[in-house]
Amino acid sequence: MKTQRLTSLSLGLLTLTVLPLAAACGSEKDSGGSQTVGTGSGTADVTGVHWTVDDLTVDGKKSQAPASAWLKIAKNGEVSGNLGCNGFGAKATVDGDEISLGQFLSTDMACASMGFENTLTKALKDGTLTAKGTESAKNAQQLTLTTKTGDTIHLTEEKAAALYGTKWTITTLGAGSNGDSDSAAVSPLPSGADAYLVLDQKKGTVSGKAGCNNVSADATVSDGTITFGSPSTTRRMCDGSLMEAEKTLLGLFDGKATYKIDHRSMTLTSADGTTVSATAAD
Repeated sequence: MKTQRLTSLSLGLLTLTVLPLAAACGSEKDSGGSQTVGTGSGTADVTGVHWTVDDLTVDGKKSQAPASAWLKIAKNGEVSGNLGCNGFGAKATVDGDEISLGQFLSTDMACASMGFENTLTKALKDGTLTAKGTESAKNAQQLTLTTKTGDTIHLTEEKAAALYGTKWTITTLGAGSNGDSDSAAVSPLPSGADAYLVLDQKKGTVSGKAGCNNVSADATVSDGTITFGSPSTTRRMCDGSLMEAEKTLLGLFDGKATYKIDHRSMTLTSADGTTVSATAAD
């Protein structure tokens, strides 16, 4: 397993001067504590928003961002994100229409293509950035960050996934104490596995695929837990590794599991220790 090491990117102090849609100046906090810029209809949230990096234009050449590039400033000023390959963190101070980011810390993985990440890092180190807020046709906030040399970074607000109606694609599984595998082992799905779950609030059901076979059951959500009924499945036989993964996933059923959603990721944990991690499909 490749070890991730925190390294300093030595970005010093980065100041973002945020210009809202409306001409009005000033800042305010909403009732939920998120910090905003501007007033009236031109107000744009800054903190508590998951900003996906769309593209980066340097010297007139536009580069599409990888899907993994994003940025979020929490209400307490903690910054988290991904530069395209490596994750990073920082501390932000929001003062009116200015955001000051302290020194970055980043993981130190070498990925197949580091070009976008290196270019994005260089753009972020280009001193003061001017930000302009807009709104997309899908009612999502957008930001354009412009460097002093005219390079631009476009970002779009990405909404958190809803529990119901989302196709939750299973990414990792960990067997519980009733399984044959080591309960501490958490593994990615084997190659060729097709596993996902969709919860239907109106019908009170869950359906999807368990790795090989289709699966469905009753499902009741209450106080951070999901009570799964007895599963009904088709009866296909697949490769041994797929059937083993399916057996682990079915360990969630006929019982309760706690769930936690973090933006577009969800973790399910049953009473016997079975763990399932999933991401929201696009």
